[in-house]
Amino acid sequence: MKKLPVAVQVYGLRDLLEKTPENFESVMQQVKDMGYDGVELAGLYGLDPAYIRDTLKKIELVPISAHVPFADMVEDLDKVIDDYKTIGVQYLVMPYMAEEYRPGVSREGFEKFLPLLNQVGEKIHAAGMTFLYHNHDFEFVKLDDGTWGYDKMFASIPHDHLQSELDTCWCDVATQDPVGFVKKYAGRLPVLHLKDYIKKGEVKNMYKLIGIDQEEDESENKGYFGFRPVGFGQMIWQPILEAAEQGGTKWYVVEQDEHYDTDPLECARMSREYLKILGI
Repeated sequence: MKKLPVAVQVYGLRDLLEKTPENFESVMQQVKDMGYDGVELAGLYGLDPAYIRDTLKKIELVPISAHVPFADMVEDLDKVIDDYKTIGVQYLVMPYMAEEYRPGVSREGFEKFLPLLNQVGEKIHAAGMTFLYHNHDFEFVKLDDGTWGYDKMFASIPHDHLQSELDTCWCDVATQDPVGFVKKYAGRLPVLHLKDYIKKGEVKNMYKLIGIDQEEDESENKGYFGFRPVGFGQMIWQPILEAAEQGGTKWYVVEQDEHYDTDPLECARMSREYLKILGI
């Protein structure tokens, strides 16, 4: 197995930082001590971008990428670019598609969304950075012509303006074919999200688990869905990682949205130790 650098998505550590941003340095040092090479940011917790840059440089963690709400990009993309260029981020990532843009909710809304996505990506590219899209499962719906909504999005926008940060968990939930999508986006998938899970039966409101409220009839929930450290769920990792390496992926990012009764840092450690066993 080829040894690619591994980052951790800081969203999974948010409970350690949101109310106590002064812990940023100590949390990042623990991440480094686990053997991570970099971080993917998910907010700045009110900290100055220069402080984050200097802290990560001192600890020797690469700020490879950052998840930024699309609304923030639309509202003031110049500030977003300036803040994250100061930190040294290479990839800016749209983390979540609002419901009104989803191909399974409104085809008209989805069609109107694509030019806006392209405009944001064009400006990010002009600034010397790369715009990535991070999926969930709702992008993987079949359109009238039989193509996936996910594929339509990337086919509609030039490669320079939009590349993929495939979330393997949600791709697996929706298609049961993460290997196929990793291969399909070879050359356009510089950062791959490694996320594990367990799912049994039908679960109607998986997004409640990541802090997104949706109306739900609890009586309809007859299954179970839960996130796990990489290697501790139902994902089969070796073919995914082999396809990513062959397709030119540059970074792996470990993400675990929720940790339940386990300490977030312990989950991050478990994921990193499993990847070490694979030689990564």
